[in-house]
Amino acid sequence: MDSADELGRRDRKKLETRAALEHAALKLVAARGLAGVTVEDIAEAVDVSSRTFFNYFPSKEDALIGPSPASTAELRERLEALPADVPVLEALRLMSRVEAERVQEQREQWLLRLKVFEQNPSLLPRLVASGSETERAVTAAVARRSGIELGTSGYPELATAVAMAAFRVAMIRWSAAGGCPELADLVDEAFAQLAGGLSNP
Repeated sequence: MDSADELGRRDRKKLETRAALEHAALKLVAARGLAGVTVEDIAEAVDVSSRTFFNYFPSKEDALIGPSPASTAELRERLEALPADVPVLEALRLMSRVEAERVQEQREQWLLRLKVFEQNPSLLPRLVASGSETERAVTAAVARRSGIELGTSGYPELATAVAMAAFRVAMIRWSAAGGCPELADLVDEAFAQLAGGLSNP
């Protein structure tokens, strides 16, 4: 086995361990509550040491939040790759739809994560904080796309905030319905309501 193969195998193993720790944390907290689970419990469930756990996550709460399906850079690149004549709201919908499809691919994990968030409201501030970097990056991309300087008209900030709220509402509906229908369809529905000006139903 050459060094590249060895490196690839090692990276895969790290990703597998990280995913196993996330899943164990979610399952344990869903069953026992946040206060009833320790880092030692999570590590033991995966048959690793607590020290190994801390190589991946600073705390049990970070393991529960897990990674965003797409990185901040990916979201920005996805927006910037769309043709310039695509309107901003439609560009944000297309970006969000791809994100929704990626969440759907990990349906059981995300449904479990959303259940844990619902059961443990103390996690919400951390969740909001983890999304703030993403929101800033998307806002900057919207500003470039619309040719508006940040902090002037408020348009990029508002468009991004509304798009993220639409995605969050779709996620809440998807979770409440047990993962059906497809999350991407609920995202499309939310954006259609925004595009219609949120007129009375």
